[in-house]
Amino acid sequence: MSQNEAEVIIAGHICLDIIPTIYEKQSGMGALLVPGKLVEIGPAVIATGGAVSNTGIALHKLGSKVNLMGKIGKDQFGEAILTILRQHSAALVDGMIVSPNEISSYSIVISPPHIDRTFLHATGANDTYSAEDLSSEQLKGSRLFHFGYPPLMRKMYENDGHEMALLLKKVKDNGLTVSLDLAKPDPESDAGKADWRAILAKALPYVDVFLPSFEEIFYMLHRETYDELLQAAPAGDLLPLASGALLSEISQELLEMGAAIVGLKLGEHGLYVRTTSDQSRLLAMGLCAPAQDHLVNWANSELITSTYKVDVAGTTGAGDCTIAGFLLGLMRGLTLEATLHTAVGVGACNVERADATSGIPDGSEVWRRISGGWAKREMKLNLPNWVLHEDGLWIGPHHKSVVRR
Repeated sequence: MSQNEAEVIIAGHICLDIIPTIYEKQSGMGALLVPGKLVEIGPAVIATGGAVSNTGIALHKLGSKVNLMGKIGKDQFGEAILTILRQHSAALVDGMIVSPNEISSYSIVISPPHIDRTFLHATGANDTYSAEDLSSEQLKGSRLFHFGYPPLMRKMYENDGHEMALLLKKVKDNGLTVSLDLAKPDPESDAGKADWRAILAKALPYVDVFLPSFEEIFYMLHRETYDELLQAAPAGDLLPLASGALLSEISQELLEMGAAIVGLKLGEHGLYVRTTSDQSRLLAMGLCAPAQDHLVNWANSELITSTYKVDVAGTTGAGDCTIAGFLLGLMRGLTLEATLHTAVGVGACNVERADATSGIPDGSEVWRRISGGWAKREMKLNLPNWVLHEDGLWIGPHHKSVVRR
């Protein structure tokens, strides 16, 4: 497959993850980080990480023709990234950007038993990703462009996001549908201190499908409230506080900034989606805009789906794979409801394996499980004034067809 045969381009952040095995007896971080001490560890898992790898490989496995456009250095870590990607398909790497004067991004993942992971991360070539790294020629033949993790890419958030807006505008000007995902930055970093409301105000007019997590976007739009609630939240988990009213408030802000479709990932609680009431905005989404006979279905909607029941082996890459499922539904012309089911279906397949993408099957297998009566988990969020529909979707107060009882 040549680069121009890819229907979807996945661009943005990519890195190499180095994950050493840490034994049970080394259960405390203090037992590991002792100056002058030699600590015995086990074999290391070497894998690619980031939105480009996780969402891109997931879409490839689901059956899409994918091209990856991450940026790496011409070094050993960069070669390792390309080698791992080629194991899935040589064609995946046709669009990768190799910069001879930069280092490749990498993470050392310290994951002791029974303790949350710590990431030692070098952003590397991701920091210099710019609009100049994409040419109109590279975009020809593709229908959708997904960009992931700009908070981990310095040039994307500097100067109130001028470069990111420039990059996304270039893609929109070439007629593609644009999708955007975020990552939560370290609050003490430059990205964590950036004015994300200003950055998103510049970027979202060029974004058709915006798919951040609830915690990421809550942090970026309402930092003071976020910090207050974080202090009171059990174990620092804000997801149980994602009430229907708060989700509606946040999504309304994002639609007013310019996005056509807003999806907020809710972790174990599922996926929330709200869409514009302006059908002309949906038609302006580019090559993956809903078909004319689906416009009424996609417009002016507010829905939540819970996740499917599975035995969870790990959650690495679950959000990226949920996005892959949503984009697959959009590209295949499904209804909004079927697209939501597909999104959380792919996310559920992901968590059945410990790593980011090995659990992802062909899209037909995901749809077979869904149509076969795959049960969903009980919804635990606070959703007053919402209605549970017979297909397992919760319908919000801003949905076009809510029936009050």
